[in-house]
Amino acid sequence: MNKPNLTWTEEGRKKITDCKIFSVWESYCKAPKPEHNNGEPQTFTVLETKDWAIVIPVIETEKGKKFLMVWQWRHGSNCLSLEFPGGVFNPGENPEQAAARELHEETGYKPQKIKKIGEFSPNPAFMSNTVHFFLAEDLIDTGKRDLDEDEFIEIELVDAEDVIKGMGRAPYVHALMGTALALYNQ
Repeated sequence: MNKPNLTWTEEGRKKITDCKIFSVWESYCKAPKPEHNNGEPQTFTVLETKDWAIVIPVIETEKGKKFLMVWQWRHGSNCLSLEFPGGVFNPGENPEQAAARELHEETGYKPQKIKKIGEFSPNPAFMSNTVHFFLAEDLIDTGKRDLDEDEFIEIELVDAEDVIKGMGRAPYVHALMGTALALYNQ
């Protein structure tokens, strides 16, 4: 199947501002068709941010499969969210290292087995990063977490079926958790 050329050409960039977790850029791009806008570049906003890792920690119990999840406040939606652990990569980390580190920092658990189950662009319309998803099994509780200064998290062991049935309704409101669950269910 022949696809039309839909590639825009970036002519330049300008940083608008730096924030704690991202930078805002203006990207000046020419359309794939030279006659569009008289060939003049158009301005688009791009958020440059680090890649993230999200981990689905699974614990087998006598009562069935459980997910180790974290409660945390989300400022954008102004609500509590029950989520799989995760966070941004540190410099020099590969996706698996970031996933294992975030799991340990937020929950105190270390995985003996960790497997990548997929990756997505969270919003390719204006974000530059990739989210990497992992399954973590055979967890060892170290009893020690290492939270960031502004990170307030409570851990909860949740029945996997409850999460699957509840996804998309409070407290499972984070869209990337739904993406993680879809990958887990493949």
